[in-house]
Amino acid sequence: MPPARPIIIAHRGASGYLPEHTLPAKAYAHAVGADFLEQDVVLTKDGVPVVLHDIHVDTVSDVAERFPGRHRDDGRYYAIDFTWAEIQTLRASERFRHDTGKPVFSKRFPVRTSHFLIPSLEEELEFIRGLNLSSGRIAGIYPEIKQPAFHRKEGQDISRIVLDVIEKTGWAKEPGRIFIQCFEEVETRRIREELGCRLPLIQLLSGKTWDKLVRGGVADLEAAMWTIKEYADGVGPPLSQLLLERAADGFLRVSPMVEVAHQVGLKVHPWTIRADDLPSETDTLDTLHRVLFSQLGVDGAFSDFPDLTRKYVDTLGRA
Repeated sequence: MPPARPIIIAHRGASGYLPEHTLPAKAYAHAVGADFLEQDVVLTKDGVPVVLHDIHVDTVSDVAERFPGRHRDDGRYYAIDFTWAEIQTLRASERFRHDTGKPVFSKRFPVRTSHFLIPSLEEELEFIRGLNLSSGRIAGIYPEIKQPAFHRKEGQDISRIVLDVIEKTGWAKEPGRIFIQCFEEVETRRIREELGCRLPLIQLLSGKTWDKLVRGGVADLEAAMWTIKEYADGVGPPLSQLLLERAADGFLRVSPMVEVAHQVGLKVHPWTIRADDLPSETDTLDTLHRVLFSQLGVDGAFSDFPDLTRKYVDTLGRA
């Protein structure tokens, strides 16, 4: 039986075209065929989960202009220091560097133009459900619980709050249309074992330990994967843990991670495909797509350009 067609996860929406995590970015991703739409989630001061890539709000909004002096000692503005009412007054923007104001991706949507807002998680989940209904095309959701240890130090249990919103909006009744992801292994296990979440969980991977594992012995990598299998359904590695190096003759050396994960029974959803920021090991977007989907056989991937990744996946002819 041929493997299932890999899923396309719109990374922060169609973020290659519109400001990340705005509802227009999610609508565009939905329209061009993404299978899942990602939501990075952080909390406000009053415990409202909002869709932002990280705990800082100063690289994707005009918070410094609207609330001067509300930064912490490190000069950064944190979402958790603002109420939901205050967050709603902010004007969202294409990502820029907080120290220089320059865009992270110079050829994407112009910084500080047009009118975008930061949505709450509840708003976004209802929005996607609305798109599914009105278009007849079904896309799933892929929330990431961001920095739960940080939120706990601030007195908030972000995991429990996010699960409550997923339940409230009805998505918990559709386990085939949702993945929940987190970088902190202790928290991902807690979500499964202590909070009793039976929805599919993805353990995001990063850091020197995993970088060493994919370049070391297969036995150690397999043991680490079996540990994750105790509480999760898949892993989300960065591309750097799959694409190891390119030789002078053009040969691309890849890691055994996908093969090992599949042997253990884990799905593999790497991040992130960017047409305007390719890994140094690949020379074209087509090469990157081919290595991930045709050579390695990943089960899905995050893409800033879901239309381009959709186009490639549709050529695979998988069931």
